[in-house]
Amino acid sequence: MTKPFNLQPLLDLMQTRADESTRRLGQLIAAEQSAKSRLQLLEQYRDEYAQRYREAAAQGLTRTALRNFQDFMARIDDAIVQQGRVVADSERSTAAGQDAWREQNKRLKAIDTLSQRHDARERYRENRQEQKEQDEFAARSGPGKTETP
Repeated sequence: MTKPFNLQPLLDLMQTRADESTRRLGQLIAAEQSAKSRLQLLEQYRDEYAQRYREAAAQGLTRTALRNFQDFMARIDDAIVQQGRVVADSERSTAAGQDAWREQNKRLKAIDTLSQRHDARERYRENRQEQKEQDEFAARSGPGKTETP
């Protein structure tokens, strides 16, 4: 009979943690992509608004309109800077998540390797036992034995 792998509960735990780490990394990557997308939209909006400003300035602006354009551009610039920080934080989080994912998978692989070695030893032991039983059976009913009717 095959002996169970003593570290099976640990292997199961490591697999669960690796799955959780994979899920978390996926969430971090999605958050990073979302943050980058928002930054890109802000930058695109700023470029469009700057183009409108240039067109309006070419036609002449009142002081109030000029101040409104400049104030709004400053707010957009602040939002871009702030979103740039969010992107940088998200990139750091994703990198840390990748490190954690690699480490967790390294641990899982180590325990899995032990499990595979255990399985190989058990198969070898079972094969030897089966061969021994076949040899004993062959020796009992070998060619030197005569059966009487």
